[in-house]
Amino acid sequence: MSTINPPKALLFDVFGTLVDWRHTVSQTLHQQAAYALNSPKSASLPPAVRLFASTISWPDFAQEWRDTYKIFTKANSTPLSPSAQGKNAFKTVDQHHHDSLVRLLADHNLTGLWDADELYSISRIWHYLEPWSDSSLALHDLGRAFVLCTLSNGNVSLLRDLTAHAELPIPNLLSSEHFGAYKPSPLVYNGAAEHLGLRAEQCALVAAHLSDLKAARDCGFQTIYLERVDEEDWSAEEVAQARREGWVDMWIGLDDHRTHELGGLCEVKGRFQMNAGYVPGGGKWESGFGLK
Repeated sequence: MSTINPPKALLFDVFGTLVDWRHTVSQTLHQQAAYALNSPKSASLPPAVRLFASTISWPDFAQEWRDTYKIFTKANSTPLSPSAQGKNAFKTVDQHHHDSLVRLLADHNLTGLWDADELYSISRIWHYLEPWSDSSLALHDLGRAFVLCTLSNGNVSLLRDLTAHAELPIPNLLSSEHFGAYKPSPLVYNGAAEHLGLRAEQCALVAAHLSDLKAARDCGFQTIYLERVDEEDWSAEEVAQARREGWVDMWIGLDDHRTHELGGLCEVKGRFQMNAGYVPGGGKWESGFGLK
């Protein structure tokens, strides 16, 4: 288990694991649509666009947008061959978010609701997502015990803005962009461990998605499952089977508040502390070895 044989580094998935993308994206789309419908230039909008923009479910639209990301990253989890690299440059998540937003608006008869500059700005909302309430607090303490690093499909500039905005104290930002392929490619997990100068078994991935953790586990990583509301893509039966199989080293459910009232990542911190005999107000974190 992770608490018995603690890793030296904790690597974090970001979207959904550390930040609540659903609330921020849905709210932004709703606000920007309301602004567009009530701005002076709204008079030039076609009646059909006005109708669809005023009746669409923006939370559902946000989920569709997120789903395109999942399809995109899975389709691009194989690195480009040397012969193709010159013709097809690695497409970033920023580029995907913009292009898929344009396509989705067309699919929903909403083309023209926003102009090019507004579309660009809205597509960048993924740089400014709000964190889960437990994320920043727990990371501050975990950083005293472990090397902290992102391991996200988000591009580097996105991660830089996002960790700053959400006040996530993660000093090492690793992205699939560094490795030319998206998770779940083994190149990403193996490349991250190598970048940190560690063996795979000295690293633990913290994620709210079992598919991500399974791919990391297959590369030798330790695994910490951090359940978040509506984030898991696997069915209830698949989730139950994964738990029975026991390949997740630490499992934090939505209702797990054994060591901290906030649960979530604070519960991860608490499990490591509890195993090390931590007494609140006493003990000292030593990097890679829990509390002494």
